[in-house]
Amino acid sequence: MKYVILLCDGMADYSLDELDGKTPLQFAHTPNMDYIAREGVCGLAVTIPPDMPPGSDVANLSILGYDPAKYYSGRGPLEAASMGVKLGPADIAFRCNIITEKDGIIEDYSAGHISTDEAGELIREVDEHLGSSGVKFYPGVSYRHLLVLSGGLGLDAQCTPPHDQVGQKVQDFLPGGQDSELLTRLIMDSKPLLEGHEVNQARANEGKNMGNMIWPWAQGRAVSMPTFRELYNISGAMISAVDLLKGLGVCAGLEVIDVPGATGYLDTNYKGKAKAALDVLDSDDFVYVHVEAADEASHIGDIDAKIKALEDFDRKVAGLILDGMAAFDDYKVLLMPDHRTPIPLRTHTHDPVPFAVLSSNGNKDDVTEYNEFSVEAGSLGIVKGHRIMNYLVRNKF
Repeated sequence: MKYVILLCDGMADYSLDELDGKTPLQFAHTPNMDYIAREGVCGLAVTIPPDMPPGSDVANLSILGYDPAKYYSGRGPLEAASMGVKLGPADIAFRCNIITEKDGIIEDYSAGHISTDEAGELIREVDEHLGSSGVKFYPGVSYRHLLVLSGGLGLDAQCTPPHDQVGQKVQDFLPGGQDSELLTRLIMDSKPLLEGHEVNQARANEGKNMGNMIWPWAQGRAVSMPTFRELYNISGAMISAVDLLKGLGVCAGLEVIDVPGATGYLDTNYKGKAKAALDVLDSDDFVYVHVEAADEASHIGDIDAKIKALEDFDRKVAGLILDGMAAFDDYKVLLMPDHRTPIPLRTHTHDPVPFAVLSSNGNKDDVTEYNEFSVEAGSLGIVKGHRIMNYLVRNKF
């Protein structure tokens, strides 16, 4: 049996007046995703417990079959695992964005989706001047980096995701609680250091957003969880451009596949991801294909970009993988987002998300297209997200 998870990050949305009351998923031309729903069985999944933050870390942990109430320890440690950063028992890992601050306002959570090379220079500058034996910065991909504090510092600080506060005053969302003074000092000291850097001077001259401030958030201790094989007796691979999902793959004992040209943005290599997934299935049994583009479009509030991301995912990922599944006798394909990222809110929500399972056994229900509302008529009802993998492997929730 071959198992495929097609995960379009932040795909689900709300009905929009700009689309005559349709969601982007309803509006977009998605024949391959509609085929999966029409020829499979559908339902709604609660991927994020109501008492947990609605982040991609919680949601994807859930979809991979791990109960987040039991195994979640924070986003930072997952990204540390992806980057090969070994955390000691007293180390606290933070996701650390490079952001754009302007006139005291959080202007852009991604510094204009700054390139990895440019951001790497900036974060190394921060580490050289603000780092110490107990404060260490590590470069990641684009605007996504890592801060590690020793001695348990910062674990209980209250930190805010920068993508939730675009347009808001920096001063209103600085870290609070225990050890917040240290984190605030790092944030504020980073601005003069970065603003004068030659990378940012060049970006300013080109009319691009500067990466002139760091923003740590989503901290936690090292991850402790069983491997995917230990839970489900199958092995396989994770395909994603972002450190969070790669780190989740590492912690689950999956092979992490790096696809050339995969960016975690709208220009990602969709077809390369689909081809890599089919290559995995030639020799292994499971592949998790994660595409970030629709989520990024939602965070910047761009309806047209989100529709394009959905249609690209449908044609270049879902379509190619569906064609490739003809080579296998037994398979199951799960299609879903990890969470909703509604355009009007520009952030994640706790709302249930639509999912569909296409199987070589031919099981199907009465759903004829794939979107947030059609699946309500599906035969699988509303289920906890971390039970879906059990359903795929053992045919029971």
